[in-house]
Amino acid sequence: MSGHSKWSTIKHQKGAADAKRGVLFTKISREISVAVKNGGGIDPDMNYHLRLVLDKAKSANMPQDSISRALKRGAGEGSEGDLEEITYEGYGPGGGAIIVEALTTNRNRTAAEVRSAFSRGGGNLGESGCVAWNFDSKGVIGLEMKDEERGEELVLIAIDAGAEDVKLEDEYLEIFTAVDQLQAVQKELAGEGIPPDAAQISMVPRTTIPLDDKQAEQTLRLLDVLEELDDVQKAYTNADFPPEVLERYQSEA
Repeated sequence: MSGHSKWSTIKHQKGAADAKRGVLFTKISREISVAVKNGGGIDPDMNYHLRLVLDKAKSANMPQDSISRALKRGAGEGSEGDLEEITYEGYGPGGGAIIVEALTTNRNRTAAEVRSAFSRGGGNLGESGCVAWNFDSKGVIGLEMKDEERGEELVLIAIDAGAEDVKLEDEYLEIFTAVDQLQAVQKELAGEGIPPDAAQISMVPRTTIPLDDKQAEQTLRLLDVLEELDDVQKAYTNADFPPEVLERYQSEA
């Protein structure tokens, strides 16, 4: 799973570039609105999903007035149409499974854009359920960890706090939890220097599929195209990318 994990790390590091393109704020704004609508209020102390999204907004330096507008929309104010949560499933070049999570006010538009991205990127959009069986919804806490001894210490703390799995690789620590345990583990780690914006709910693959260099490059480009679509919040894959391909990808980011 190292290739998949490394790709997640690189995407984390590319967050600032996404914000400069003006894409990230729109996605976070929509996620805030849905978190308020689905979670029962605008109080982050009572709505943990909202707290996670607000932490993400803070990390991205999202303007407070934009956050306030998103909170109001989620509470029923404003004229924006209702956001619908849709999940698409398919395969990338080489057969890697891909799950795409979208928030949209126009289902037909989003479906057409996602289908076009798969087609142009050498992949195939599949039927509902075709790859979802290979992914589990998990809580994920991640941060850069240059001090190896400190990283090993946090691994032990996370396990004691209830983490299901941990991965310390290339100075990046990932902690995996059950969704309903994410908040508890995050609180336990809060006093150990874990930034709150590092916590999220993610789709984690049960098994991965190795790709050759060409397939890996094509799949990375497809994932980028998908995540740059306005209505797409996140794309997940079980592809395992060769380290040298990921290094080139990171250098070009």
